[in-house]
Amino acid sequence: MKILTAVQVREADAFTIANEPIPSVDLMERAAGKCFNWLVQHYGKNRNYKIFCGTGNNGGDGLVIARLLAEKNIPAETFIVRFSDKSSEDFITNHQRLLKIKKIKITDIATTADIPVIAGKDIVVDAILGSGLSKPLTGGIAADVVEAINKSTAEIVAVDIPSGLFGEDNSDNNGKIIQARQTLTFQFPKLSFLFAGNEKYAGNWHVLPIGLHPDFIEKTTVNNYFVEEADCRAIIKPRSRFSHKGMFGHALLVCGSYGKMGAAVLAAHACIKSGAGLVTSYIPKAGYKIMQCSLPEIMCSIDEDKHVISGNIDLDTYNAVGVGPGIGTDDKTQKAMKLLIQNCISPLVFDADAINILAENKTWLSFVPKKSIFTPHPKEFERLAGKSNNEYQRQALQTAFSKKYGVYVALKGAYSCISTPAGDCYFNSTGNPGMATAGSGDVLTGIITGLLAQKYTPFDACILGVYVHGLAGDLSAKRNGYEATTAGEIIKMLGKAFKKLY
Repeated sequence: MKILTAVQVREADAFTIANEPIPSVDLMERAAGKCFNWLVQHYGKNRNYKIFCGTGNNGGDGLVIARLLAEKNIPAETFIVRFSDKSSEDFITNHQRLLKIKKIKITDIATTADIPVIAGKDIVVDAILGSGLSKPLTGGIAADVVEAINKSTAEIVAVDIPSGLFGEDNSDNNGKIIQARQTLTFQFPKLSFLFAGNEKYAGNWHVLPIGLHPDFIEKTTVNNYFVEEADCRAIIKPRSRFSHKGMFGHALLVCGSYGKMGAAVLAAHACIKSGAGLVTSYIPKAGYKIMQCSLPEIMCSIDEDKHVISGNIDLDTYNAVGVGPGIGTDDKTQKAMKLLIQNCISPLVFDADAINILAENKTWLSFVPKKSIFTPHPKEFERLAGKSNNEYQRQALQTAFSKKYGVYVALKGAYSCISTPAGDCYFNSTGNPGMATAGSGDVLTGIITGLLAQKYTPFDACILGVYVHGLAGDLSAKRNGYEATTAGEIIKMLGKAFKKLY
């Protein structure tokens, strides 16, 4: 799914109005009708709704919702926040329609004295400002209303976007922002919803399709995308009845050190469970018995050092190489990794301490094979690419890093972000807080390396690997809960995750 900017969404509205064709007020009716249906389905007809409307099109959406509630005899109070003397045409039309319904109460809010008491059992619908905001909401009656709503204990539902929040960059946003429990956004998610710093504003967000014209969506160029199940179904490769293990590649995982062999075991297990035909783990001598006893399916290539990776690794027989889980940052390991980078001509998968080693030796980045894949968590990425003040700035830094070195970066977290050498970003839709657990990243390294071995392109391996990793985590959380979701449990669910995509 494309993620359009706020400006592009307004252009999509205008294109739809002109080419469907449909009057703008009817498009508003359609969008607000989707919100009305969602509200009734989730909260029912026996709650009291307080709808706060601005005087623009977002307020017009709120007025339509109020009218539709009233027509179904659902208690609804409407409050118009008079922060401006100007009103949009569609707001005026829907205001006139609402005035004809005598059983609904409409109150203007011009001063703080007009702000109503909000009860904890109320459902507050925020339709004050929408995506047309041009500057932070730092003062005036709109800011006062936002503050009053946030101080209440009511359930807050934002229409399209929480009032006060920008759709993209909130770096300099020091204004008042609605703290919604739920956000009902139209057609596309807003980029700002995908950043951790905005979670307290957007809450749980839901995309409501409103029938914006498909021709505009198809032709509009964007740099940000949201990965969904259908995208991954289009990627996954079917297997022939006459398949054999040689057709699915030989993966090498350079992993483990004394005391950290668990990371190596998890990565290797995930790799073989992701479909690689053969998997070899290059490990120090101390890890040999651990790997052989833990995973009889995995072959071992043994380093001459007992405790760490130190040798020059023969790469001739492998289709894909992943490096990093549990290797540590010993000087001998650093030298071994330098040789690995110099000798490997195919894309590598870098994780964990492999990324930390590169962060200490940034001149080596220029020699990393093009289209290699980095899978850092935020702190590892900071060491690699530098600090940023917020997630929006970090995304820009991530995109610049991918373009500069011609690599993919799968930055792990909620909505893991995959940046490409072309400068595009793909946000993942699967995963949950239970995956914030030791070894989860090692599992992702194994999955992506296993997919590369099967001749998935680096791009497809990133998109599919991150999605399946999150989906397996979701299946584990459904069975075990967040607290008991471990890296091993994620691996157990990989088969069901892949099966769901067939």
